[in-house]
Amino acid sequence: MSAGRIPHAANAVAVHRLSKLTLLDEASARALNKAGQRCRITPGQHELCAEGKAVGEPQLILSGWAARVRIVPNGGRQILGLLLPGDLIGHCYQPQPVALSSVIALTELMTCKAPAPEQEDSLRCAYAMSHAFDEAYLLAQITRLGRMNASDRLADLFLELLERLALAGLAPGYTFHHPLTQELVADMTGLTTVHVNRTLKTMRRDGDANWSSGQLTLSNPAALAHRIGRTPTRVAQPRSRFIAQTTHQLDPN
Repeated sequence: MSAGRIPHAANAVAVHRLSKLTLLDEASARALNKAGQRCRITPGQHELCAEGKAVGEPQLILSGWAARVRIVPNGGRQILGLLLPGDLIGHCYQPQPVALSSVIALTELMTCKAPAPEQEDSLRCAYAMSHAFDEAYLLAQITRLGRMNASDRLADLFLELLERLALAGLAPGYTFHHPLTQELVADMTGLTTVHVNRTLKTMRRDGDANWSSGQLTLSNPAALAHRIGRTPTRVAQPRSRFIAQTTHQLDPN
């Protein structure tokens, strides 16, 4: 892990995402834009959090992808959730927290120390909203694993990623870049790599998704969401700016 002098523009994606969760006041936006103590972390270097160990200073992901994982006794790995630009790592409200899962880098990550919110500023609300979405994504993951067939699991996961990356301004149209391999998707969805491969071929044949190394395009997210019964993730009353923006992302016309 290395620290360096990186332009504040590196914070722009994270600020974009948090500003979509709540209207940031000037002090909060300034704190995020000026957040320092940046670190670069390479995959396999170390765990950002280790399950059962004390959680360090909270970090904000500026770029790159990470994952919450648990290793089961037979050596298998379950990915509990993905962490994307603008997400928080190790931000907890309880005193002396311990990590409930390990966090690993899937790509090179750039993180910074998450600015501590002032008592009354909007950053506190943005962090609370971020926690609420984390819980919503975890519940979605439980539902995927417990009650969806293979095709619906992948469709629901891909729609979630489109929704989340759109929040950070990283999903123009219906296409986004990703570091996922079929093995990682298998660890995320509880399927074998063979089953993932077969399902991806079916989704391509049916015109639902075009998967390639490093890029995924969903041809008609709104129709796909309707078919599997997925609705935009909501954690607040309809006045939340996020709801309108997510709906717009699924149907920009």
